[in-house]
Amino acid sequence: MHKTTKPKLVKIRSANQARKYGIAAVNLKELIKKGCQLLKVSSSGVLVCLYEDGTVVTEEYFQNLPDNTDLVLLPHGQSWNGFADEINRVLGLDRNTEELLVSAAQGLLSDERSPKRRRILGDLLSNLRDRSELENRLQDHDWFEGIDTRFKTKSAYMKYNCESRIRGYLKEVDGYTQTIKNAKTKSEYKKVAEALAEKLKAARYNGTYFDRSEKDANRLCTEEGWFSCQGAFDENSCNFLHSINPYGNRESRILFSTWNLDHLIEKKRTVIPALAKALEANKSNDINVDYFYKLLFTRENLKLVHIVCHKKGAHELSCDSRKIYKRVKKTVK
Repeated sequence: MHKTTKPKLVKIRSANQARKYGIAAVNLKELIKKGCQLLKVSSSGVLVCLYEDGTVVTEEYFQNLPDNTDLVLLPHGQSWNGFADEINRVLGLDRNTEELLVSAAQGLLSDERSPKRRRILGDLLSNLRDRSELENRLQDHDWFEGIDTRFKTKSAYMKYNCESRIRGYLKEVDGYTQTIKNAKTKSEYKKVAEALAEKLKAARYNGTYFDRSEKDANRLCTEEGWFSCQGAFDENSCNFLHSINPYGNRESRILFSTWNLDHLIEKKRTVIPALAKALEANKSNDINVDYFYKLLFTRENLKLVHIVCHKKGAHELSCDSRKIYKRVKKTVK
């Protein structure tokens, strides 16, 4: 009796379709024959490569493949560069195919064992589920899950989200009052804090920064709702090219809460103490309230940063920042 070779089980697909087929073959020749029949292509000049990175599969390579390896069948003249081609194919398709893409990505994810590729597919699924063009609660119920019913639009909620962050900075200004021992200085500090609160209230707590319906100059995002990380306090830009659209889906909205409006010149370590220090020898009327307002609550001293780019330690100021820091001390009009 002749010894029989156990068939190898693999998954094969074409370069322009997401659907995969399970094939059992004892060698590469048999795999190509069966694959061409399933995909209805000519077997002339056909190559087989790894789905992951486009490596061409030889007979020897085939014999050493683990079961359930994802392969791509390439008719003569076609090529495959792994996930890069997959992403390009996805980005080039129109909106009408979105549900099919979601289904295909979910299918790939269910079979995937590699943590790295699972992460890539997970991110892809998140972006495929983008619903940023929808604005109202009635249009996108999922996005509003867990949000108070008084918010009827995404922009209204995102504006409130930003206002809440800025209000938190004002609360820190107010809270510092309790640390001032001198009664006269404390009284003058309270007056400045009240003046800052009035200015912030008049500016609607700068909630426009997160509101995509605002004018370009008043918001930090694109008209579609995309935010880009502005980089760490000591960098001119984000080296990682972080970006996010919290208007797209609920997951992105929640993840956006981990992004920070970071003070270049720190409010706790520098700006607020400098304000209190200035009031030790001056009255509130002598203080440049506008200058402190800009440092505490506006984009003049704030950068939107991804949590990875948010350096929580003491800010080592650059030369330019030191000049600004010196100006903080010169607060008397």
